[in-house]
Amino acid sequence: MNEELDYAEMLEIPVNTVNVVKKKSIFKRKKQPRQDDLKEQVVESVNERVGAYVISEDVSDPPKPEKPKLKSVLKNDKAGIVLMSEAILVGVIALAIFVTNIFLPNTVINTFLSSFSQTAVEEPVYSEFKLAPVVSELSDAEMVVSDAGVLSFTAEGSVYPICNGNVSKVYDNEGLYTVEIAHTSTFTSVVTGLSNVYSAVGTAVRSNIPVGYSDGQAEVRVSLYDNGTLLNCFTLSDEVPVWKS
Repeated sequence: MNEELDYAEMLEIPVNTVNVVKKKSIFKRKKQPRQDDLKEQVVESVNERVGAYVISEDVSDPPKPEKPKLKSVLKNDKAGIVLMSEAILVGVIALAIFVTNIFLPNTVINTFLSSFSQTAVEEPVYSEFKLAPVVSELSDAEMVVSDAGVLSFTAEGSVYPICNGNVSKVYDNEGLYTVEIAHTSTFTSVVTGLSNVYSAVGTAVRSNIPVGYSDGQAEVRVSLYDNGTLLNCFTLSDEVPVWKS
């Protein structure tokens, strides 16, 4: 047994049990402790001398997810607040512009915005429009252009716009109608002497669709204007109006 104990001490291995052999004696002795108790005493003695060897086991809790740093959270919150503030500010500005457009149309901001929108959109000049016949090609109307630049004829039939646009005004003068057509904000045409008008104010018109009708009893005149000034810069080529070169 001593050899086993010495070997255990040398390896520094904790002892859990040993085999103890008890020899019988011919002499009667006092009552000895039981063999199991003797084993326990031997194990305790060895463990005290060599130290108990305990296998360490990782019983720590699994790592918890790292919480976002306070600085990062504050930064995200700050960005969200800034975006929300900008959205609110844009909404307030839009509401203010809407209200001023209704109740204060002549304010400085509305004047500024309207001037900006006018300069931002480039309109074509009148000479860029292609002129079209004002009567059908089957009509026998004799058309002339005066020295002032007014096209006129007297004949029965449909009357067409000289180019595409929108009806801006309609006049009734003793049973004869005058139609003003806006081609741009400055370029307009005026047709007078119509017996009937087919298009109301605000209607888009095209050069291939009649805008009115003449019964042939009155002279029909077509005049072109730029910023209110009568244009004298077109002539006729086979009864078709064309710009002068």
